[in-house]
Amino acid sequence: MVGDGLPGERRPVHARDGLGREATARRVGREHDLGPPSEMVAKIIAADRAAWLRRRLALTFVVVVLVAAVAGGAVQWLRPLPQPALEGVAATTRIPGTAPSLPWPSTGEAALSVPGLGTLVQPGGTKPVPVGVLAGMLTAYVVLKDHPLPTGGSTGPAIPVTAQALAAYQSGNASGVPEVPVSAGESVTELAALEGLLVGSGNDMATLLADWDAGSTSAFVTKMDRSAASLGLRDTRVTAPGGADDAVTSTPADLIRLAEAAMRIPVLSQIVSLGQVTVPQAGLVYNPNYLLGTDGVVGIDAGADTTTDGCFLFAAQKTVGGRTVTLYGAVLGQAGPIGPTAAAVGAGDALVKAALPALTAVPIVQAGHTVGHLVVPWGASAPVTASKGLTVDAWSGSSISVTQRLVRLTAPVAAGTRVGWLQVREGSRVLEAPLHTTARLEGPSRLWRLTR
Repeated sequence: MVGDGLPGERRPVHARDGLGREATARRVGREHDLGPPSEMVAKIIAADRAAWLRRRLALTFVVVVLVAAVAGGAVQWLRPLPQPALEGVAATTRIPGTAPSLPWPSTGEAALSVPGLGTLVQPGGTKPVPVGVLAGMLTAYVVLKDHPLPTGGSTGPAIPVTAQALAAYQSGNASGVPEVPVSAGESVTELAALEGLLVGSGNDMATLLADWDAGSTSAFVTKMDRSAASLGLRDTRVTAPGGADDAVTSTPADLIRLAEAAMRIPVLSQIVSLGQVTVPQAGLVYNPNYLLGTDGVVGIDAGADTTTDGCFLFAAQKTVGGRTVTLYGAVLGQAGPIGPTAAAVGAGDALVKAALPALTAVPIVQAGHTVGHLVVPWGASAPVTASKGLTVDAWSGSSISVTQRLVRLTAPVAAGTRVGWLQVREGSRVLEAPLHTTARLEGPSRLWRLTR
């Protein structure tokens, strides 16, 4: 006992706990006495709960939408802008005039080429055939690569006539093969030997130069093979430095490649342009290429022997747009009543007369000329001009491919910005003109950037 229940007195703990349990029991009893809530009250409670749930869902939806809108706007704003495109540039340009109708020879093989414009081959294709004296062109090319000669009067070293060169002269002369007379103990300068080879068609000069350059004919033929491979002469077979051997074969296209490389050697191009030369013992020798100086022909070599038909490898020039353009051609396997060499030169002349006038220079774009407009999806645009002109050589009636190469740009783009290059394909070459804007290309609005 700690008290009797009077004020100020303390009661036993079990007495207090008993009263608490009794009060709780009475309270619970009263709640049970109330009974279940009415139907109306239940509906009100359910409606309140549904409204609360709807409010929670609406609030959640609004939060999600706001978060999505903010995230989406950030993504849209930070997305890279589309690259501007250049519109208005024509894909091709047709060259005025009529395409040339080329009089290909009815027999043999032929081809034409302009550096950069490609090669035109006689319909029906070609195959390797004996090339006669034209083999001397590769011999001269190899010799001048090993022993360069300057133009302007230098004759080069004196080359003693070897026993092999003398034998080649005697054998060729007996069988009717073109030769330059030589004698034992004689010496011939490098320049005179080259003139005798290229103008006089002397096969013995080929032997003389080969022995001097490589020590023997067989060693020189090996060097010729290597040079032919380096020049891309895939259909050329070399067995001797001269053209007396029928096993020396090539095609018109290969000979044109050789001619293009050989004519880049100044002294060689000078020799083949000569109408006549003076060689030891033989004296004055005339070039069988009687077209030199006419129809723009500046070289190269023509001839025939007893085992091959007439062959003609030629170069003709024309001034086009202030520049010199060279037309190369080769005609093989020609014969006729006036002789095989004359027949080959005549067939080449017909091709030159038809092809050379059809070469023209055409301005594709002029400096400062508007070539198109830089455009973007949001509607802005800016004119674009070429900062330099482009003029191309082409055949009349042909089509020129025009393309564009743009740099990566980010709008806005200031006026005067280089935006890329205009490209024009001229055969195997590609010419370019820088492109610049002449006005500012505006960037997108905030609304477009957010709603694109």
